[in-house]
Amino acid sequence: MIRQAGFVLAMSAAILAAGTASAQDWKPQKPVTVVVPWPAGGSTDTVTRVVAGELSKAIGQNFVILNQPGASGSVGTRSVWEAPHDGTMMAAGAAADLGAYPVFGTLDVPLEKWRLYLHVANPGLISVRADSEWEDFGDLLEALKTSSEPITVSSGGLSSATAISMQALDKAADLNYRPIVYEGGNPAVISTVSGETQFTAQTATEQVDMIRAGRLRPLAVVADQPLELEGYGTVPPVTDWLPEVATAPNFFGIFIPADAPKEVLDTMDRVWAEDIANSQALKTYAAERGALFRPTYGDEARKAALPYLGINAWQQFDSGAAPNDPSQFGIPRPE
Repeated sequence: MIRQAGFVLAMSAAILAAGTASAQDWKPQKPVTVVVPWPAGGSTDTVTRVVAGELSKAIGQNFVILNQPGASGSVGTRSVWEAPHDGTMMAAGAAADLGAYPVFGTLDVPLEKWRLYLHVANPGLISVRADSEWEDFGDLLEALKTSSEPITVSSGGLSSATAISMQALDKAADLNYRPIVYEGGNPAVISTVSGETQFTAQTATEQVDMIRAGRLRPLAVVADQPLELEGYGTVPPVTDWLPEVATAPNFFGIFIPADAPKEVLDTMDRVWAEDIANSQALKTYAAERGALFRPTYGDEARKAALPYLGINAWQQFDSGAAPNDPSQFGIPRPE
């Protein structure tokens, strides 16, 4: 009897263990679509292609990219939300954009209804053409303060790195500038290279090729620490000139509706902890592209994303660009 009872207990434990493993073992039967709500070549697109390759290897199914730009990223993100919440469609982008959509009124889905899987943070970088008269950020800052004509800056949209950075700088120093908006970060950067605009503040990732090619000269990173750009050198922080500028890491990631099946979220949690957190491909990407490799997911990801998200949402609301109070969506005002 003792031997039989032991056998029953062992079998029960094995069945329980198998059930647990099964609940975490999501095997999609068709390719998973990852919607990048911006054009190809921008900061979201380039890093998401690396992530998609890592997910394909880890999960054993193809993760394919679909570029679906429009309305500062909300069009593509909306298509994911309106699709079945079965894990076969995911959104990509900046967490600051995702959290700001309800504030803008472009997508009425608060942040807590998404599960966040973050991988890198992309700082904004203030750069000019290589032949610009402005040798450092002090020169550009003086021009922005004293010019009788607005100085043009290229922007990827309402909640792009340029838009957020320039609102923070303007709040600190009262600048005379005019944003020229393009459909994404890559065309915004190209406009500065071509001379259509006088400077840009898009992400370092979007600019690094032009910097290494000698077409752009970085003046300052929108952060409180210097940025080391591989193949270029050190870029000083904007706080060297404007210590009061609000800065925080701008996290990018993959977003899944939080009510997706448990096995989908369990599998993604495990893959993020075991594969993405140790991904040499993503580490290499970050080092080469001027990004910060900081993978996290779930509640920790939300905590990590909130500081920059809060800066973005409240700047947009305070400026009148966004009509809805961020506090009603659980976004506290930055201190």
